Amino acid sequence: MKSLRFISAEAFVSNAEFARKSLSSIAHNLFPLLFKASYLLEQGEVIHDLVENWPLVDFNMGKLLGTTVDYQEDLSHRTCAVCLESCLTGLRDYVLNHPSPHVKRLKVVDLTGIKDVEVQFCECKKTMGRWARTQLLSKLCLELLVYLQHMQCNPGTFEISIDVLIDLFVTERNYELVVQALLKKCYCPLKICCVSFRSDNLALQKFFYIIKLTDPSLLRKLEIVHNVRLEMEHLEILFNSIHFPLLMSLTLPARTFNVRRFTATDEQMLTNIGEKLGEMTQLTELSMPFSILTGRIQSLLSPLKTPLKKLDVSNCSLNHADMVYLANSFHVDHLEALDLSGHNIPDLYPSTFFKLLSHSSSVLRSLTLEDCNIQDTHVNMLILGLSPCQKLEEFRFLGNPLSSHALKQLFTFLCELPMLKNVEFPVPMDCYPIGITYPIDDVSLCRFDHQKYESVAEELKFILLQANREDVKASTPLFGSYDAAVQETNNELGAYLIKSFKEAVEKFTTSLNKMG
Repeated sequence: MKSLRFISAEAFVSNAEFARKSLSSIAHNLFPLLFKASYLLEQGEVIHDLVENWPLVDFNMGKLLGTTVDYQEDLSHRTCAVCLESCLTGLRDYVLNHPSPHVKRLKVVDLTGIKDVEVQFCECKKTMGRWARTQLLSKLCLELLVYLQHMQCNPGTFEISIDVLIDLFVTERNYELVVQALLKKCYCPLKICCVSFRSDNLALQKFFYIIKLTDPSLLRKLEIVHNVRLEMEHLEILFNSIHFPLLMSLTLPARTFNVRRFTATDEQMLTNIGEKLGEMTQLTELSMPFSILTGRIQSLLSPLKTPLKKLDVSNCSLNHADMVYLANSFHVDHLEALDLSGHNIPDLYPSTFFKLLSHSSSVLRSLTLEDCNIQDTHVNMLILGLSPCQKLEEFRFLGNPLSSHALKQLFTFLCELPMLKNVEFPVPMDCYPIGITYPIDDVSLCRFDHQKYESVAEELKFILLQANREDVKASTPLFGSYDAAVQETNNELGAYLIKSFKEAVEKFTTSLNKMG
């Protein structure tokens, strides 16, 4: 529902030429209203001029685009390229073009409230993701410095200091540009303040260099994800050389830990890492997928002084002792998101799994159990375990060998979870050829009867419809949940993988030649 004020704002900004000429006579408290109306209508020129003439102390994208009194719809998930580019160039021109630096009040720009999602509703259909925002802001900061050096500006311009809070996303392709922007940060009126840092496809040496430039004392979230070859010894060096006092969320690359080849030195290293994690008193989210942590989860997590709210130990080869620790730890009563994918839950630790869900049920909002060998005979057990989880909002169980009949039984139960919003379910086992084995490899993943699957999917959605649960989104993303960062940089990721494969083949060929 739009208020009369918002409708009036839309009418005002819809005539871009008139709106731009009239901004000087607009009351300062109307700028946020006009900004959201301009963003909704994708009026890039008006957005640019609003930011260039911003009269307030702060500019917070999340608050400006979020739910407001005049218009309840949240627009912070619209990463419209036209709007965001206009916003950032307007910020640059705020520094350059305002008639008097002394009347400029802007001190903080917060870009961290922008959400990257799969489906965009902007009319231009062009998005600007986190990587592109990192690229553009870095480019504008360097351009601003060049301009200030070569043009005769008001001396007061150099006294302008605006903290720009942003979630940086750095890969090999934009590394040099971001490094230059961070190195020259102290000279630039726009100060890049990295609140969250993600690194993909980056050499380890470059990661260590740039992470120090970001000012780690401000970091709240650190994601070291694809093709950063961080192993346990590197992680220990990182924590020993850099302090992260505000870090709340840590995501480590696949296979950071491998306890199968542990020595006494490795045991001490793991203990040291656990102690360093314990010193991060704000840490509430930890993700370490595809590490091998068999029998060592307690060593890693027990030093933590604050309980975890999010834990991803998918494909970490946890044994019964690990699950017993998790089910009895002080973390379990606080877990809002849990990923146990890749563990044979029904066979290895069914009772302990029940206990874990029971203890976390009052707060658990997201549960992921992909490739856990959950079969038709386990559905009643699963329903019993999930029944206390009345606050569950997301349930993902792709890759489990369940028949269409079992899925219907499960969906009938899921309708009873009042907060549920998103379900990711597997292709029914009876849609695949007889003899298919689980987990299904990538080659065979798409070789199912698509017509039969669509029929089953319609039946599942009808179950939701009959229960008046149209609010629940049910889907089968064959290759996993949508990742905006991977989607944005998939060309670079693909090129990196091809390069790595080529290097491996060359090394193998060289070895063969030496043997010959």
